[in-house]
Amino acid sequence: MQTIIGSGGAISIPLAKELRNYTDRVRLVSRNPKKVNDTDEVFPVDVSDHDQLDKAIAGSDVVYITIGFDYKLKVWQNTWPPFIQAVIKACRKQGAKMVFFDNIYMYSKSAIPHMTEAATFDPPSKKGLVRKQLDKMILNEMQQGTLQAMIVRAADFYGPDTNKSVIGETVAKNFLKGKKAQVFGDIDCIHTYTFTPDAGRAVAILGNAGDAYGQVWHAPTTREMLTTRQWIELIALELNVEPHIQKIPTWVLRLLGIFDPLLREFPEMMYQNEMDYVFDSSKFEKRFGITATPPAEGVRIMLDYLRTSDLPRGK
Repeated sequence: MQTIIGSGGAISIPLAKELRNYTDRVRLVSRNPKKVNDTDEVFPVDVSDHDQLDKAIAGSDVVYITIGFDYKLKVWQNTWPPFIQAVIKACRKQGAKMVFFDNIYMYSKSAIPHMTEAATFDPPSKKGLVRKQLDKMILNEMQQGTLQAMIVRAADFYGPDTNKSVIGETVAKNFLKGKKAQVFGDIDCIHTYTFTPDAGRAVAILGNAGDAYGQVWHAPTTREMLTTRQWIELIALELNVEPHIQKIPTWVLRLLGIFDPLLREFPEMMYQNEMDYVFDSSKFEKRFGITATPPAEGVRIMLDYLRTSDLPRGK
């Protein structure tokens, strides 16, 4: 049995599809899970109930953590650490391996222009401090030999089956509505993105590669050094629209954050959009001989998905 905690999201959907290459026993765990494959087992759980988590993990050979909590600092501080501790405890009890899907918030600001798995942990943000705490918990278990685990990280992502992609939400959807792309930071800085089906495939491969455990991995991410402006132009070209851009200064986000709690969470992360952002996945590429989907192809797939979504269209 291979179990995904946090099913129904941008990574868990392609992950569930890819796991069919390794097993016909996939368990999907979330508050309201839905099957991805016909043979999937659905297991509704309130993950704040740690006794339920233990039952959800029972009988699992591998447990994938792809869950996301509300993008609010207090929620992260109060929810993530006890959740991860409960999953670690359950995996140890059940003898299951653990694969934690992560982001790059824990990396130092100086690492952002070229991130590798060896980047220093020195986050400049409060959310980054939470991610650092989680990673340290898992890494300590790995180093002590008390848990077979790994951490798989991705860059900012784009692709189908998600409403969590910045370029999907603020660029592609806006163009489809006849609006301007809305962007933050320096749009002439390089920004590499991970294509969600690539990430799902990579997590499945890694979870089923025995020698991958005890390590940190970067999911395959484009090597094409496109700037944010070039990503916008690529999306506009595919849609046959003009790449009109509306820049949103950070001070405007701070002002809007007075009235919108979600926007209040963004300014501390803006440093990632004010310098080159290069995510190096060469370790995975060399080990498995797999490279990322080219951006032009990934953008076409993302837009094909969005075109069939229920979006209001511009006139």
